[in-house]
Amino acid sequence: MDRLKIAIAIVFAALSFIAGIYITADKPVSGSDEMALEKPDYAQNEVTPSNEIQINTLKDFNDAIVNVAEQANPAVVTITTTQTVRVRQQSPFSFFFDDPRFDQEREYQRSGLGSGVIVSEEGYILTNNHVIERADDIRVILYEGEELEAEIVGTDPASDIAVLKVDQPGLTAIPMGDSETIRTGEMVLAIGSPLSQDFAHTVSKGIISASGRTSLGLNVFENYIQTDAAINPGNSGGALINLDGELIGINTAIASRSGGSQGIGFAIPVNMARDVMEALITEGRVSRGYLGISFGGEVDATMARALGLDSPGGVVVGEVVPDGPADEAGLQDGDVIVKLDGEEFDSWRDFRVAIGSKKPGDTIELEVFREGETMEYTIELGELETEAVAENMTSDDMEDVREALGFSVDELTDSVRQQLNLSSGIEGVVVTNISQGSNAYRQGLRRGDVVMQVADQIVANPDDFYGAVKNLMDQGTDAALLRVNRQGRNVFIAIEL
Repeated sequence: MDRLKIAIAIVFAALSFIAGIYITADKPVSGSDEMALEKPDYAQNEVTPSNEIQINTLKDFNDAIVNVAEQANPAVVTITTTQTVRVRQQSPFSFFFDDPRFDQEREYQRSGLGSGVIVSEEGYILTNNHVIERADDIRVILYEGEELEAEIVGTDPASDIAVLKVDQPGLTAIPMGDSETIRTGEMVLAIGSPLSQDFAHTVSKGIISASGRTSLGLNVFENYIQTDAAINPGNSGGALINLDGELIGINTAIASRSGGSQGIGFAIPVNMARDVMEALITEGRVSRGYLGISFGGEVDATMARALGLDSPGGVVVGEVVPDGPADEAGLQDGDVIVKLDGEEFDSWRDFRVAIGSKKPGDTIELEVFREGETMEYTIELGELETEAVAENMTSDDMEDVREALGFSVDELTDSVRQQLNLSSGIEGVVVTNISQGSNAYRQGLRRGDVVMQVADQIVANPDDFYGAVKNLMDQGTDAALLRVNRQGRNVFIAIEL
């Protein structure tokens, strides 16, 4: 019995020590410069910093987590949306007589659910653009249950950030942290409204699994925090917080074969979200830096040997846009950019995100390899124009995309919906043919699947689908995430492009 008591005491002490590591580990205190009057008055942290909490028992550790959740939860809201959708219903007479005048247009309401985070007592709320996109009516449900009408301050589909505002005094706002100081393994909490309003303000716990995830194909500008805290549909726009009670990310997406949480969730870093929000509030839009080059390839080991580089890394300039910043500075087709502002980068997407994170007029330093010589360029960035999805594709373009994907899609008609047992509210394109040797088939895509979204682009017809895919290919994207409805169940499937 004495040995048993000693063993239990040792285990308890070890667990208490581990808990103490999580809570008392030093964390840099984030700060911010004095903000202009037009910017929101952000909340100050009222939670005791984790490095000031004394942990002696497992109950102390549990109480510390509970306190963080209790302080943050009132700042998280549930967002409900309503969209009016009009669908043309084909009449048998129009089919037999080849006369569309017999068709009738039917109107119905489509509902949506997401989450948001109050970041200012003035009523500013951060959420995802895809939560409120195309919504005719947006409602915000507060922690106490009060429902408010929300107005859209601005949206940025390229980063999937939207800013809402509600007119309500005395709101509880969450303080914002510094996502540049996060560490892999750091404990975090995710708060949101997964699956339905009945599960509003659900708190899940996990760690930061990774940071700087950029090749998911969800948005144009990606730099995600990865976490294993449970995130499900409806959590989008909700809060990812650290143990200091600070917002460090906006929960956005999951990677899953089932459509539910499988321990791989993604959040937009709060620093990126804050920059986008402030631009939307003060300027009404987001201005991004523009270099004026196209993607010509990434330098792997084979290409490095062919070019005479000592090691792989960097990107090849495919084409220099005439009269653009790169052209005026002297960059040429075939140049290899190996460093940006003295730092190496892993991929074209990383490079593009870094450029897009800068402002027009900012100056960058590029290290370029050309014909065996290394050169330095100082370039003042221009302004990136809004990127549009390719719309009018030729039949040859579509055939090229089909061949590259290994599958084709067709329009989702009412008769196809009936065959697939889908509700009338489902919009998208149906997979009609797919090669069993294709990457998409290996990743789990099947004939009869309904693709509703390609990366951040909602698709309603085959032109939308092929245009979205071609646009990603033209940008140098090598993979894309598809949101798929399979027999009434949402799943996400990543495919190579």
